[in-house]
Amino acid sequence: MREGISADPGPFDHVYGAHMTEFVTSGDGTRIAYDLEGEGPAVILVAGAFQFRAFDPGSRALASALAARGLTVVNYDRRGRGESGGEPPFTLDAEIDAISALMDAAGGRAALFGTSSGGAISLAAAAAGLPVTAVAVWEVPLGPAGNPHAAQFLEGLRERIRAGDKDATVEYFMKDMPPEWLAGAKASPGWPMMTGPSAALEPDSESLAVAASAPRAQLWGRIGVPVLALVGSETLDFFGPAADEIVAAIPGARRVEVPGKDHRWDLDALVDVLAEFLLASAR
Repeated sequence: MREGISADPGPFDHVYGAHMTEFVTSGDGTRIAYDLEGEGPAVILVAGAFQFRAFDPGSRALASALAARGLTVVNYDRRGRGESGGEPPFTLDAEIDAISALMDAAGGRAALFGTSSGGAISLAAAAAGLPVTAVAVWEVPLGPAGNPHAAQFLEGLRERIRAGDKDATVEYFMKDMPPEWLAGAKASPGWPMMTGPSAALEPDSESLAVAASAPRAQLWGRIGVPVLALVGSETLDFFGPAADEIVAAIPGARRVEVPGKDHRWDLDALVDVLAEFLLASAR
């Protein structure tokens, strides 16, 4: 099994690729750092919690593999992470604005591949009317629509961010995950890299609160591009039903299962499915 998301229990290594970092300026003047690889239809990788280029070898490997299949891949650091700028408070609207700036840099339109809570951000960006050509998401951690838990969770996270307690912020964000994930993270040398940009977790939580704020068909039903909801074959119990809710809410959306376990994907299997979907959507 190859690593998919290094945000969950490991590896928590500090990995930089061989790419030259490029920058784009978001609407509010914030500088966003990204790598650009390959030639062909563009896809932007929208990271989930704790992911950024120096801490996410799985997405770097995915970017190179997709580029080899004939895609232009934008792999960027979200606001407040890695080499990108930004100051708290971080918001979902600002995340969408950064994606818009990256789309401009990629030629004016692009597909989105959102990982975990990055999937909720990607769906919000498509629903906001950005020139998105397709959306693929990996295991979006949706709770039930209309449940107040997501909004309450967001407020609890904001309280810890405002208090400036970075460890407590990350511990709170991970409290509903399997306990061994948090224990493994705290015992790893990568814990400081998770806690350092902890304030940038706010848009992840906000995107999930928005996704729970109304019926999903009301939120996403007007997304008029191909949508693919991906889940691992040995995933946690709630990811499958969450993918089903995405498919039910968006006309023409599909759910596909690929080899994967514990919120991670098998690289070769994911690339086969994802490249075919993205290239077909660009025709």
